[in-house]
Amino acid sequence: MATDMETPPGYTLADEKAVVTAPSTYIKPQARKMYDSAVTFEEYHHYALKTRALEQEYVSPKLRWRQIITRSRDSVEDVNVAEHENVPDHTEINFAKRNNRIEITDEEWSNASRAYRTASWGASFYLITTDILGPYGVGFAMGTLGWGPGIALYTVFGFFAGYSGYLIWHTFIGLDSYEFPCRNYGDLAFRTWGTTARYTTNIIQALALLLILGQVVIQYGQNISQVSQFKLCYAVCPLLFIVVGFFLTQIRTLKAYGLVANFAVWLNLLVIFISMGVIAHSPPNYGLIFGSSGGVVDPPSVTPVDGVFPPIRHFGGLPAPNLVGNINGLLSGVLAYAGAQLFVEFLAEMRRPNDFLKAMWGAQFFIYSVYLIYGLYVYHFQGQYSYQISYQGISSYGWQTACNMVSLIAALIAAGLYGNIGIKVFYNNVLMELFSAPPLITKQGKILYAIIVPIWWVIAYVIAAAIPDYFGFVAVISASCLLNLTYTLPPFLALGYDMQLRAIEADEGFDPNTGVVHRNATQFKRWTRGFFRGGPIRVGANIWHVIYFFASLAMSGLGMYAAVEGLIEAFASNQVNSFSCKSPLDVSG
Repeated sequence: MATDMETPPGYTLADEKAVVTAPSTYIKPQARKMYDSAVTFEEYHHYALKTRALEQEYVSPKLRWRQIITRSRDSVEDVNVAEHENVPDHTEINFAKRNNRIEITDEEWSNASRAYRTASWGASFYLITTDILGPYGVGFAMGTLGWGPGIALYTVFGFFAGYSGYLIWHTFIGLDSYEFPCRNYGDLAFRTWGTTARYTTNIIQALALLLILGQVVIQYGQNISQVSQFKLCYAVCPLLFIVVGFFLTQIRTLKAYGLVANFAVWLNLLVIFISMGVIAHSPPNYGLIFGSSGGVVDPPSVTPVDGVFPPIRHFGGLPAPNLVGNINGLLSGVLAYAGAQLFVEFLAEMRRPNDFLKAMWGAQFFIYSVYLIYGLYVYHFQGQYSYQISYQGISSYGWQTACNMVSLIAALIAAGLYGNIGIKVFYNNVLMELFSAPPLITKQGKILYAIIVPIWWVIAYVIAAAIPDYFGFVAVISASCLLNLTYTLPPFLALGYDMQLRAIEADEGFDPNTGVVHRNATQFKRWTRGFFRGGPIRVGANIWHVIYFFASLAMSGLGMYAAVEGLIEAFASNQVNSFSCKSPLDVSG
């Protein structure tokens, strides 16, 4: 990933020990361009410290269902806004246009940003756990990896997903402010590594959110197809899911989404408990053997001989020397912890971002526990017959249908969340920056958002529907996007942040009265100084983040190799895509 190491415009370097000064005319934050490369790290950090100090005075908001439904405000919000109640409301002004921003005062600009931040840490907890799409594939992943490697890798991935979440929070806290709010993942990349890093991050995140939305549409189109016993044309099934999703994605704020996210968590747990009970007392769904873990890594282990299926088997290590199948099974585990890509968006709408760690670590532990216990349980009872979507591997049609319908509702909520964030990334980074679209809190912005929703869903469906291999599609998403967003980028961003922060000498920094930034060395020397400053622990952390970054990048490359090899094999066989009336689950011929 390229970096922007050049000196910001308006700065001069006379020699190696020259003092770097800003232009004499101070430009206030509201008068800046949306992504102004002339704004230095020191200025971002100054305002971030100021904002964090203000936030400590606020009472942490609570997630209350009654207030969300009635759209009323409780006493906590009254306390938080009381000191600003005499400031004019400018939420209907299009701040994407620079002339409108220049005309308002510093406090009005800060309050416009403050109005966007309403979510509690409880809402963030439910939003993170809503991203619980992965548990249904854990039994399948265990079948491709075996007991030992499966447990070890899920534990390692779970811990480092939490660690990456901490790094994202650490960087956000030091760079976000009311004056310069961080709205999405790309904003952190811009403020730590520059414009190229921002564009790269935004492209990866937007693509990931679009593809995940498409993956959910295809997965739950299969739900509807299975419930109809394949009597309904399969091409229509995902469209039914999409139509309902249009309406759910109209929820714009994550504070309001916290209510339905809470509901989704309990629905998923209900499906898990139902499927666990049924799986323990019924045989696997032998009609779906070629989508099972054994069908991926060791086809003879699920192939009937004289009409009799092989007995259920378990493996302590890898079940078969099938590199592509083993890695693709592992990549389904990456999907389980893909929520880190949304953490900046959650933080951006929190009243007190410092509270985020409680939500994040609690949600990560909850997800890890549920995923692993459920996956081990499914693998114990179904072995090599563990299907990619566990409850569809139930042989009883009645219970299979019950799980399909309950999970369908939960999936709509999760898909709506992905659509919500994906559209915001596109809106903030393309429409607002390039076309001066109005902010989403304005009436015009809300109308434009509503228009984009159905278009976004349809594009996601068309992309996903063209790929016939669902398992291969998940592997491609995980290797190309999710692995990088969850494991590669956080240490990269934290490294850039820490180096610049520790490079600041006592006589350097940003002067808010004049707008002057004092620096006593070239950019390269300052970054080198920042990398090796802070004592053995801090330097060791920097070295560790470099290793972490390249290890994740290598894993992404290996995963892409396995995913592409799997897709080549899938396209070589006679498989149907989602534009066909024949369901991919229908093996009746």
